[in-house]
Amino acid sequence: MNIVRVAIDVPLPTLFDYRVDGAGDDDIGACVVVPFGKRQAVGIVVEVSDCSEVPSARLRRVQRFLREVPPLPREILELARFCSDYYHHPLGEVLVNALPVALRRPPSARRSAPTHFRLTVAGRAVRVDEVLPARALIKRRLMASLAQQATLDLGAVRALSPRGPAALKTLVDLGWVEACDSPPIQIAAQHKPTSQVAGPALTPEQVAAVAAIRDAGPAFSAWVLYGVTGSGKTEVYFQLIGDVLATGGQVLVLVPEINLTPQLAELFRARFGHDAVATLHSGLAESERSQNWIAAATGHTPVVLGTRLAVFAPLPRLALVVIDEEHDGSFKQAEGLRYSARDVAIWRARRRNIPIVLGSATPSLETLHNARSGRYRLLPMRQRASGAFPAIETIDLHGKPLREGLSPRLLEALGESLAQGEQSLVFINRRGYAPTLACRACGWAAECHRCSARLVLHHRQGGLRCHHCGHRERPPAACPSCGNQDLAPLGQGTQRIEEALTAALPAARVLRIDRDSTRRKDAWGDMRNRIRGGEVDILVGTQILAKGHDFPNLNLVGVVNADSALFSTDFRAAERLFALLTQVAGRAGRGERPGRVLIQTEFPTHPLYRALHDHDHAAFAETLLAERQQAGFPPYVFQALLRAEAPRADAAIEFLAQAARAGAELNSPVTIYDPVPATLARLAGTDRAQLLVQAGSRADLQKFLTPWVATLRGWGTRNVRWTLDVDPQEF
Repeated sequence: MNIVRVAIDVPLPTLFDYRVDGAGDDDIGACVVVPFGKRQAVGIVVEVSDCSEVPSARLRRVQRFLREVPPLPREILELARFCSDYYHHPLGEVLVNALPVALRRPPSARRSAPTHFRLTVAGRAVRVDEVLPARALIKRRLMASLAQQATLDLGAVRALSPRGPAALKTLVDLGWVEACDSPPIQIAAQHKPTSQVAGPALTPEQVAAVAAIRDAGPAFSAWVLYGVTGSGKTEVYFQLIGDVLATGGQVLVLVPEINLTPQLAELFRARFGHDAVATLHSGLAESERSQNWIAAATGHTPVVLGTRLAVFAPLPRLALVVIDEEHDGSFKQAEGLRYSARDVAIWRARRRNIPIVLGSATPSLETLHNARSGRYRLLPMRQRASGAFPAIETIDLHGKPLREGLSPRLLEALGESLAQGEQSLVFINRRGYAPTLACRACGWAAECHRCSARLVLHHRQGGLRCHHCGHRERPPAACPSCGNQDLAPLGQGTQRIEEALTAALPAARVLRIDRDSTRRKDAWGDMRNRIRGGEVDILVGTQILAKGHDFPNLNLVGVVNADSALFSTDFRAAERLFALLTQVAGRAGRGERPGRVLIQTEFPTHPLYRALHDHDHAAFAETLLAERQQAGFPPYVFQALLRAEAPRADAAIEFLAQAARAGAELNSPVTIYDPVPATLARLAGTDRAQLLVQAGSRADLQKFLTPWVATLRGWGTRNVRWTLDVDPQEF
């Protein structure tokens, strides 16, 4: 009899023992189905032993080994243990959540209901254009997708449209579509290196960057590709990836946003071949994500392009890691295991002894600090590969009449750009019609009854929404406080700016791009094609448009409402605003004509705007680093944030106060601050508070956290839910 210790996706810091016959070391990392309570669960075998502390009579048996799923290699098990130890999170949740969603469910659960659908014989014979009316857009898209693909799962149907399942049911009732078994996971033939498409001639800075990394050899080194927007960082990535593929290795490329992945995937496939690239992100259908994960884990796909969760993807021949836009906050997971994909990737590269490249026009201050201290190597790229830097100007709003938040100068510039046949972008990082609905008489503002936040007015949908908990309600006919019927939207969102531009420039073709307008699966791809095809004159959008996109005819960028982040209580606000505005400005002038950037502001002489005008991120970063060092903020200290949620605020505060007293008894060289309400003190009907712990070294912080977290876990509080965030990015 053998005992296997299995990691299961439960919030308990322990492994679970099960009986199995003939288990050996080769079974470590295997996916298994085990009984857990009254249900079945998928787990990962972490250890094999001949004995257990659990009495033999109580040991249950492994029900099945999932041999169709490649076992996790020792490297990934070690990576998961590191994350579990460093972020103080249960190993089972770390390991199982590294698997694609479809592989986390027992096979019996996967077959419990039909999840895949295909066209019937009658459905294949239907002439959609003749039978379905033009307004039946969702049904038409479903029929077209089913005609192109063998099957669609429910995830893909929902991604197509939130109303997709209802439309699918109608098609099933008509006899055009039928449920079918889930298609088996198929692995493409192993990719063989092919002749790569030649890239453009390299600039001297690109040549120097590629040569430096090549000369350093295949051992671990962390390189910071500090390149201004348009300097050609992607081409440097391509040169290095080409080297790895020529020797039979694999490459992991991490990007911050799902919306960037399709565009980058097109570039990668055009360069290295379609079968050479697999994408991993949450926007994929479950079956496609599982197939791509298995293709990577078995070594069949040499390039894996994904968002933060791809950092856990097994790659047996991994030889290079690339992190594009390494400063981006989306690399930090905000729920569950609160890990930084950038930091985990660096640990993985060091452990595997391979190089890692961190690319950004505005590297994070932590990364720059590591470069200054010699931990990382800096590769500056200060010149654009083509085209000049855009001219950045500020528009002083003092005493200026605004038209729905747009200044006369910005509207004039947009009109000039339209007359010249060029494209423009109006950037406002706030979706919806207006940030809130308010009463002019008494000052009442619409607030969410479940969150300490105001409801956002979405004009076209005719409702108020909470962007935190998802609550929706209709706008009141009169003020609930004083009865006044003169309720007005306050502030601007993308919808209101779109409406104002359509009224001010009626000849312009305006396209709004935000989370609402790109909800449908293929919406963003369709929009990109329209922009590149010259079917759009003015783009209105949020940060979806800020990163990585290349529109050669876009030569004017206008920025609205940037000042809101200037005086935030978050000490990272200035760093993030500079990075965001740099990315937005980088969309202008990427073609033959020079670009212009107009930033509306009440503070035109602010140092941040001066640095933007001079394209001098390095000087601005030095100023911020000096301020951080003087104030005792990261990267000069190390932090952990204990968060507590409870039905009542006093219960959360009391729990944190008790935790602070327990921490003080450990006599560790850390600073424990008083518990305070969270910035968003109430979320979805739950009150929230937080407690900050700070230390002068990472080692001191970890030595404190280990016994402290063990103490907190031993309390077993029922009314308070707590989580620990190591290296927090949000407060």
